[in-house]
This record gives sequence, structure tokens and C-alpha cells, in this order.
Amino acid sequence: MTGLIWPVLAALLAGMLQSTALPVIQEPPQTPAQVMLGELTTEEKVGQLFLARMPAVQAAEKAAACHLGGYLLFGQDFRYRTPDQLRALLEEIDQAAGRPLLYAVDEEGGTVVRASLYPAFREEKFQSPQRVYAAGGLEGLRADAEEKGRFLQDLGIHVNLAPVCDLSQNPGDFIYPRSLGLSPEETAQGVAAIVEGHTSGGVGSGLKHFPGYGSNVDTHGGIAVDKRPLAQFEQEDFLPFQAGWDAGAGAVLVSHNIVQCLDPERPASLSSAAYQKLRELGFRGVALTDDLVMDAISKEYGVGEAAVLAVNAGADLLCSSQFEQQYFAVLEAVQRGEITQARLDEAVLRVLNWKIQLGVL
Repeated sequence: MTGLIWPVLAALLAGMLQSTALPVIQEPPQTPAQVMLGELTTEEKVGQLFLARMPAVQAAEKAAACHLGGYLLFGQDFRYRTPDQLRALLEEIDQAAGRPLLYAVDEEGGTVVRASLYPAFREEKFQSPQRVYAAGGLEGLRADAEEKGRFLQDLGIHVNLAPVCDLSQNPGDFIYPRSLGLSPEETAQGVAAIVEGHTSGGVGSGLKHFPGYGSNVDTHGGIAVDKRPLAQFEQEDFLPFQAGWDAGAGAVLVSHNIVQCLDPERPASLSSAAYQKLRELGFRGVALTDDLVMDAISKEYGVGEAAVLAVNAGADLLCSSQFEQQYFAVLEAVQRGEITQARLDEAVLRVLNWKIQLGVL
């Protein structure tokens, strides 16, 4: 009997130890974007924050030097080229950069058309959303946006920075010709239709200009101050944006207006309160700024300072006409700890996720 006691006790003890052992905690698998993020250097991460205005010369070399996340194309990039020449240029840029860039354009229709303005690209320019809606309602908007999507995708462009979500029913407003000219509810329906059309056509959407432009002056020429109460934004201006991202838009462009009910001092594009409100409303995609060299910003802030302020405020992607100067300003801010690694990674992860969703990466 005695000889059997020790094996029994050993078995009991082993069972007790096994039952009280701490469970093995397994880390959740990384997403493709997280894997990509972990492979980037700090210099490469900073470059991913920039949707730069494509330069007239050395676009490939500059994209490689600054590790750019993408290029925003303007009229000059189409004016003297054919579609085949543009496609070849974008391919050359991607090869030089070592990874595909995100290419975006403002092809709203009407007064803002970058590519379809030129007969080499399209026989007629795209009409304004107001004209499209008047002729065909929501289905007309959806079909028009789908055609834009196919048109842009064929050129190698991934994102249309549209639709304009701003509310205006006053022809005297600066933003009126670019808006749908409808009520908040009707605008929300129209925005959703356009986003759905873009998606069907193969491109992403960038909703603009959060938190809503209203009747403010043109910020290309200076500061605009919006004094409307928050309740008006909540009941009216936010509705089209929410409809847009609910329909699948992956980006929201933040304006340079000073919206006093959110931040009485800084333009929305540089204000943490504006980005916080955007997140509170439920948006989880890429928050990008309007061009940080527009007069509303450049007259009040230094070029590099504006970029650093925007990132720290909550911007994930910076539209920039002076990207080389701003790239190094942001990089230096990261290196000295003024922009934290956590804020940098948060922004870049959103950009990478969007690129994957768009099929860029």
C-alpha cells in the first residue's frame, strides 16, 4: 500500500497545479495594416501623412524622397497630357516610390472639374450636382457618380474628393454652386447616393468640408469665422456627413473655417475640438485637412507649424502644396517628441487601412 501512496499524491499534485495554472493569453492576430505599419521607418510613416499636390516636375523623385502617401492632382496635371501619358506618369511615380501612392482629384462636377475639363480626357465636363439632381433626382446623382468613378479609375485615380456635403440654398453663398442646393435631409440623401455611385464605379469618396461651410467666405483668400450655434450644426450640417460615411465614404476633409461653437480661436483643420467632434459623431476613417497653404492658414501660421498643429489636433492626412517643407517639419516634431509615436501610428494606421480598402495596397 505504501508504495502506491507516492504515485497517487504526485498525480493529485500535478492535477492541482494544472487546474491553478494561469491561462495562456494569445495576442490577437495583426491586421494587414498593422503588419505594414510595423515594417515602416519613422521617415516612411511621416511621409504617409501627406496627400501632396503633385509637382509639375520631378514628381517621382520627390515622392520617393519624402515617402509620400499620395498625390492630389489638379488641372495642370491633365492639361498637357493624354490619358496614356498620365497613366504612364503615375506608374513611374509608384515604381520610384517603391510602393503605390494614393491618387486623388477634385472632380465635383460643374465649377470644380480637374480632368473632365479637357477634351483629351472627356468630350464634355461633368455637370454640377445641382443640374444632375434637377434632371434625374437621386438615381441621376448615383449614375453620374458611378460614371465619374469608372472615368477616374481608368486613369489610375483612386479617390474623388467629393461630394460636397455643405448646405446652401442661397445663390449668394460662396459654396452654393458646389453644393446640392437642397435641405439638410435631401442633401443627406444626395450625398449617400453619390458615395454609393463612386463605390460602384471603383473609387473612394472624400466628404467635404466638415463641419459644414454654411454661408462663410472663401478661405482661399483668408479666415472665415462661423458664429452659428452648435445646435444648428447638430440638426442640419452634420446630417449629410453622417449619411456619407454611413454609405461607405472613407475620408472626411476638414475646412479652415473658425467654427466658434467648437473652437473660437483655431481653424477647424487645426483644432482638436473639431476632430474630436468628428469622432464623437461616429466617423472612424481618415480625417484630412484642406490644403494647408491656403491663405486662411498661411497668413496666420508658419508653413511647418501648421502641419505639426494639424497632426497633433487629430488630422490623419495633410493636403499640402508645400509638402517638402512640411514633411521635414513633421519629421523633426516626431523626433523631438512634440508629436508622439502613438499619434503618428494612429494616423498612419488609418491611412494604410483606407489604402487597403481602396485596393491601393
